Amino acid sequence: MPSTALAGIRVLDLSRVLAAPLATQMLADLGAEVIKVERPGAGDDSRTYGPPFAHGPGGERTDTAAFYLSCNRNKRSVTVDHATAEGQELIRALAARSDVLVENFRTGTLAKYGLDHVSLREADPRLVYLSVTGFGQTGPYAARPGYDGIFQAMSGMMSASGHPEEPMKVGVSMVDVLTGLYASTAVLAALRHRDATGEGQFIDLSLLDCGLASLSHFAMNYLVSGEVPRRRGNGGFGGIPSQVFLCKDEPLFLVAGNDRQFAAFCAAADRIDLLQDARFITTSARIAHREEILPVLEAILRTRTRDEWLAVLDEHEVPAGPFNELPEVFADPQIRHRGMLVEVEDPVSGRLPLLANPIRFTATPVEGYTAPPALGEHTAEVLADLVEVTDHQLAGLRARGVV
Repeated sequence: MPSTALAGIRVLDLSRVLAAPLATQMLADLGAEVIKVERPGAGDDSRTYGPPFAHGPGGERTDTAAFYLSCNRNKRSVTVDHATAEGQELIRALAARSDVLVENFRTGTLAKYGLDHVSLREADPRLVYLSVTGFGQTGPYAARPGYDGIFQAMSGMMSASGHPEEPMKVGVSMVDVLTGLYASTAVLAALRHRDATGEGQFIDLSLLDCGLASLSHFAMNYLVSGEVPRRRGNGGFGGIPSQVFLCKDEPLFLVAGNDRQFAAFCAAADRIDLLQDARFITTSARIAHREEILPVLEAILRTRTRDEWLAVLDEHEVPAGPFNELPEVFADPQIRHRGMLVEVEDPVSGRLPLLANPIRFTATPVEGYTAPPALGEHTAEVLADLVEVTDHQLAGLRARGVV
């Protein structure tokens, strides 16, 4: 079972694609009941975001993209057409029986159907309503659509990534992922406020805002100094060294984030002489003389193989790790020990591999997962239980294309 931390909380999930579905998946992992509302016959756009697609027990390709599987576990799927009057009534009825509603339609879209926060709070002032949009509910760009790469470019994230001569986006849809984390945190805070005061609220979350907020110390370096930080490729923006180094055979990532760790590196490398050089003796000095020390460190690291370096650095308690492709990631003994790869039973695929939730509770552990639902898998069950739709009524709704 998922964690019981949020047992008793019901989330109505009208979101699609990645950022907001990641937020509702987090809430589901933590024990909330999440009802995913999708379009009849089509569903969440991300169901088709392949290849790759999941495979059936015999190796045959299914119609479910891995992208969709990444952010929809532990949910139930209901199909309702929100563009129809009957569909709107069903969603309003489900919202009235929910604690949280999450949506990521373009600004103003759901108001046309009477499903915006202003409309729904009249029936339930305790409802926590989260709206995730590209640019937010206000401002000159509020009506614009957008995707992760656009927000990486506009927020400054690309200005921090890549080599000096070439900005580059993060390979993962990082603004979406970070927005999902901000979103789940915001919902939890709003629920805490609701429980204390009896008052729900509207949460306006923008991907552009979240992308900028994630720049953290990179943005602060600029705000404090007024100088635009240079891109450093695989180098960090803290102490020196903090970057990828090529060894005799393969690369590793090495960080000596303070003077003690740098001294330990010098001992591991048998280069205590570096500690006698005023340019390198302190963290600030190494940062100021970055261009002088890096060639020295690069030459040192090329003298041994990666595994030789990892062994001696570990012995001297210097933080370092190998560069891993995904096969090496999932074979890593620490990853395996931590249980970050799980398998669930899936009616279409048989055994389905999933990434685990990384949160480890002592009192309310996440101990199991259900597979991301098939389109409309729980429509009859949810509508019967929560809206008291009879089998005869459900047949009529299906015949009219409402569900």
